[in-house]
Amino acid sequence: MSDPRPRGTRQASGPRGPRPSLDVARLAALDVLKAVRVDGAYTNLVLPTVIRGYGLEGRDAAFTTELASGTIRRRGTYDAILAACIDRSLNKVEAKVLDALRLGTHQLLSMRVPPHAAISTTVDLVRAKVSSGAASFTNAVLRKVSERDLAEWIGRVAPDPRVSPDRFAEVAYSHPQWIVDELRNAVGKVELHDLLAADNEPPRVTLVARPGRSVREELPGEPTPYSPYGVVLAGGDPGAVTAVAEGRAGVQDEGSQLVALALAGADVQGRDTTWLDLCAGPGGKATLLAALASERGARLVASERQRHRTGLVRRALNGADGVLAVVTADGLAPPWRHGSFDRVLVDAPCTGLGALRRRPEARWRRKPDDLLPLVLLQRALVGSALDLTRPGGVVLYATCSPVGAETSSVVASVLRQRDDVVLEDATPLLSGVPDCAGALEGTIQLWPHRHGTDAMFMALLRKL
Repeated sequence: MSDPRPRGTRQASGPRGPRPSLDVARLAALDVLKAVRVDGAYTNLVLPTVIRGYGLEGRDAAFTTELASGTIRRRGTYDAILAACIDRSLNKVEAKVLDALRLGTHQLLSMRVPPHAAISTTVDLVRAKVSSGAASFTNAVLRKVSERDLAEWIGRVAPDPRVSPDRFAEVAYSHPQWIVDELRNAVGKVELHDLLAADNEPPRVTLVARPGRSVREELPGEPTPYSPYGVVLAGGDPGAVTAVAEGRAGVQDEGSQLVALALAGADVQGRDTTWLDLCAGPGGKATLLAALASERGARLVASERQRHRTGLVRRALNGADGVLAVVTADGLAPPWRHGSFDRVLVDAPCTGLGALRRRPEARWRRKPDDLLPLVLLQRALVGSALDLTRPGGVVLYATCSPVGAETSSVVASVLRQRDDVVLEDATPLLSGVPDCAGALEGTIQLWPHRHGTDAMFMALLRKL
């Protein structure tokens, strides 16, 4: 991505009154990197706050978004390049300076910003935020980075793919080794590099028209290929779309939309009046489910364990039809009687390795040790959901992860432990989606490189 802003773009003082010579869009991106590093912020959540704080709009906002998100996605590759340009360990480079060096490297190698602009603006940031000495260091390092393009640098700093293919993938595609291993096991060697490359692409902004409140035709953008309610926004602020501003439409990845559609499309035996979203935060799937339930005369209960996330669900469902209740409740100790619901969605907490495009910091925060506690939680939540489902009803288990331990293995474990449930073939529910069969027969696995969606997994379980 090149710098889309006209030359001479405005430069302003940010919230803390930096020097007037600083480029505000780049300063905002530096603030995002600091918030992610120091405060544990999520990139996609902190970006809008920082952008509003600096009063950025249009091209400036888009530039900041790509600069911050892209830098975090490609951090592993950039750190390998910077290590080749610096005569000491990166651990000994001041964190603020390293953040700025990463931003400069992303501009030089992935945004096609003119080298003099990428270097000089980054040097200005370091001079204002750190010192003149650090600015001179930054200037020297980025000049070395600018001597080669990205492909040349990868050829220089990554191992030979013929000798060490996994280590090459780790450096070239900026994924920790353990994640490369998990994704290779999930998708196979042939498609691995396509998947890793897709994880580094900025996600498309996808809108959803909420049935009964809006129609897809009133939303700007290209219709999504698989969801009848979605459009891909060509550009601009989704909040400026009238239907979004009024709560009649929202921002939702197509894969997330398909999860709601799969649950709503499953056959149930007998009554079909009461649905449950057991892990509803932050409320995107619940909002679409409520609209679909309302069209059939059914109503949705949205449950979330964390109170602050319950607030997000309540705001998302504000004004929606088809809502029976929004409650704060632990899915492992729910307040309802067994057999209370006809349809239950378990969109369980997971590693999130299926949404690395959208949550770029997740690849650096997640650790292999995270898997076992999450898997145990996922199994328990599915069991709780099955208890809450009446005979003849269905549970849709979904995760935003393609990792086998969180997907097929969870389902297989539940099936071994219970004799009151069967796995049904979910693939007819998404019959228009090609190549979506999961590793376990009857399950669904979406992929960024195949479908342009997050890597959502789905399994349909029927209570006997």
